[in-house]
Amino acid sequence: MADDLTRRAAAASAAGAAPAAWAAQGTRRAGSEGAKSPWERFGWVMAAVWLVFLTYPIVALVRSDAAQGWIITGWIGLGTFVVSYVAGFVHGMSFGGGGLTDPPKPIQWVVFVVLIVCAALTVPATLGAALSFLPFIMSFASYGLTRIAHWTTFIVSIVITAAVVFFTPSGTNYITVLVIVGLLGVVNTVSTTLIIRSAQAEQLGLELATSEGREAVARDVHDLVGHSLTVVSLKAQLVRRLIDSDPERAKAELSDIETLTAEAISGVRATVAGVRSAALTEQIASCREALKAADVLMEVEGDAAALSPAQSLTASWILREATTNVLRHAGARAVTVRIAPGSFAVVDDGRGLGSGEGNGMRGMRERATTGGATLAVTAGAHGGTQVEVTW
Repeated sequence: MADDLTRRAAAASAAGAAPAAWAAQGTRRAGSEGAKSPWERFGWVMAAVWLVFLTYPIVALVRSDAAQGWIITGWIGLGTFVVSYVAGFVHGMSFGGGGLTDPPKPIQWVVFVVLIVCAALTVPATLGAALSFLPFIMSFASYGLTRIAHWTTFIVSIVITAAVVFFTPSGTNYITVLVIVGLLGVVNTVSTTLIIRSAQAEQLGLELATSEGREAVARDVHDLVGHSLTVVSLKAQLVRRLIDSDPERAKAELSDIETLTAEAISGVRATVAGVRSAALTEQIASCREALKAADVLMEVEGDAAALSPAQSLTASWILREATTNVLRHAGARAVTVRIAPGSFAVVDDGRGLGSGEGNGMRGMRERATTGGATLAVTAGAHGGTQVEVTW
């Protein structure tokens, strides 16, 4: 009778302990993100429900023929096991005890040791019925501790159960328990592996999103500040040349520098906030003024309205960076902007393509790719460089 109770106890525990641990893991992760949910406040009920299957060790203690001292020790061990298991469950769920994806806190290890000791203390009085504690201990190690603890507990539980089966007089009565312990170990292994991989995928996705966001902001700031500072530098050089010969024009250029600086600051703030979207027509006007300050003539062929709003946004950034490159490196005297449906090009008559590709060129390629376009940088028909974007 007692052996039959033990088998049923192990089976019921195996069915119950793992879902309880799954709930603990899931609610622990969810609880770390905000205020306590109903699961965090009342999830301990899940742990308590499965403890009903410890009825079988209780029956074994009641019917035990062991010495009175061992029976009393067994009751103490059983009661402490129940309290420790529920407390460990609640702590792991509500206070982020760790496990699986996070290093377990020391208290989780303490609870684990207490569970083992309590189960061991019941053995002299309950004998085979003590195997009913193994599913709880295995699940606690799998979901509340580390992978090493999971595998160690799994293997030790198999060894203990197998030893009872093969080396005790009534061991054949516990073959079912051995099978159940093995199956529970496999289930815990598969489920915890899936949980860990899911968490790793989430973390990787978060890191990638953060990295892409940082790259986007860095690219925006580079394009914006690089262009503005280039223009400011050119105007400052002009002011230095005019300050003695033409003070009035020098004052006008200084005023432009102030305006450009203010616009750059505003643009950086707007870029960081993710709300910058300069219209192509405005960008053309801005670049024309910047080139004019450097004595570079700019002509526009086509109408900005030929591009869609999304295409115009990409074209604006390409034009800004291309203008910056012309001012810094090309030594051009004229720039032509060609606009047609599905096409945008900036052509200069400067020195032509350099030997390497700098940050500005890479930034333009990224801009084009992000906007669903293709960027081609080639030599112009009459010298210089042609930057063309096609959708």
